[in-house]
Amino acid sequence: MRKEILLNAFTMNCAGHINHGLWTHPRDQSHRYTRLGYWTDLAATLERGLFDGVFLADIVGVYDVYQQSVDLTLRESIQLPVNDPLMLVSAMAAVTKGLGFGVTVNVNAEAPAIFARRISTLDHLTEGRIGWNIVTGYLDSAARAMGETALGEHDRRYDRADEFLDLLYRLWEGSWDDDAVIRDRRARVYSDPARVRKIRHEGKFYRAEAYHLSEPSRQRTPVLYQAGTSGRGRMFAARHAECVFISPPDTGVARAASRAIRQGAVEAGRRAEDVRIFAGLTVVVDRTEKKAKEKFEDYARYASPEAGLAHFSAGTGIDFSQYDLDEPIAYGKGNFVQTSVDLARARGWTKRSILSGMALGGRYPLIVGDPAQVADALEEWIAEGEVDGFNLARTVAPESYEDFIDLVIPILQERGRYKTAYGAGSLRNRLFGEGDRLSDRHPAGAFRARAEGAE
Repeated sequence: MRKEILLNAFTMNCAGHINHGLWTHPRDQSHRYTRLGYWTDLAATLERGLFDGVFLADIVGVYDVYQQSVDLTLRESIQLPVNDPLMLVSAMAAVTKGLGFGVTVNVNAEAPAIFARRISTLDHLTEGRIGWNIVTGYLDSAARAMGETALGEHDRRYDRADEFLDLLYRLWEGSWDDDAVIRDRRARVYSDPARVRKIRHEGKFYRAEAYHLSEPSRQRTPVLYQAGTSGRGRMFAARHAECVFISPPDTGVARAASRAIRQGAVEAGRRAEDVRIFAGLTVVVDRTEKKAKEKFEDYARYASPEAGLAHFSAGTGIDFSQYDLDEPIAYGKGNFVQTSVDLARARGWTKRSILSGMALGGRYPLIVGDPAQVADALEEWIAEGEVDGFNLARTVAPESYEDFIDLVIPILQERGRYKTAYGAGSLRNRLFGEGDRLSDRHPAGAFRARAEGAE
């Protein structure tokens, strides 16, 4: 049996996400992001295409490194303005049955016990279709917005996230027994006090004395997503992540990253197949190759490579506006997205070469072609990049997803590469086929096993 491709729609609660400038295209509807109907329509469309999930990116700061200003960010809507992704999930869940939801939340912006309840609430309301993309942040502007002077040191942010997760596991997995909720009207017992326990935590970064406020949801712990591929990020993913997002420029880099991630999981006592890996891609498709190229050229007229460069500046901490097009760039050690800096340094990218790779205003690999050509390229990424699926970045919204669903999905289904119906159970079960709960191989299982000693 051929491996089925997994698909997430990669988007954000804002007008401009990855492929910058395309909000100016006359057919683009992303300016409607503040309207509920925009998101419920998108959810219904993605469900029609049997997408595994919609992955909602987020930031809690602004991109102010390029030109040392937020002016271009505001003019080009480079992920600003941006609204809360979690607020979208209930409405989108109400019009779907199988679509999963991955929401990005920065651990440094949340109190663990309150965040635990928010996610449990969504797991209840979606009937087990919620996932969490764990991020530690990379913007000084976000740190300043939360009262800090600057972003914390890179590896220390992951140390803090490790402790954050351990506390969450104790709340989600260890505070309530599976049979704690009785709902006995006659006896007037909703929950059995003997089966609910207080969690006490005294750590380096967090202190807590709390009962988990939500009764057990279908998954308890949401599906755990993560995108860090630095050395410390891979260590974190090896322990926690079920799905890892990578943004490699080609299949060779994807293969190396995929192997390192899976090897890390094995070294952490898990299995290589306990992790699903998604690569970020942009697809422009039409019924013929000629029409697809014409569509790409049309899109490119509205794109803003400079906005993409400003986005890249924020990720690397380098103000590229200070460099001439072919001037060597000083890629030093920073406190930002280390893998982006390392790749740019290794390939000797100049300002010109970075801009040349952003024809649609974004940094993801681009596939342009007819349906069969796109399907061929996706299969090549699966085989050569050793990934499990893709985060498809939007271009002109929502037509880029409609085109993919109408033109590419049927080809993949004919080839046995894509499902023809949603599987049963929770998002976790659909992705891994091993039930709704995290397995005992995951560290959360150990906290579940120690539940009797949680008091």
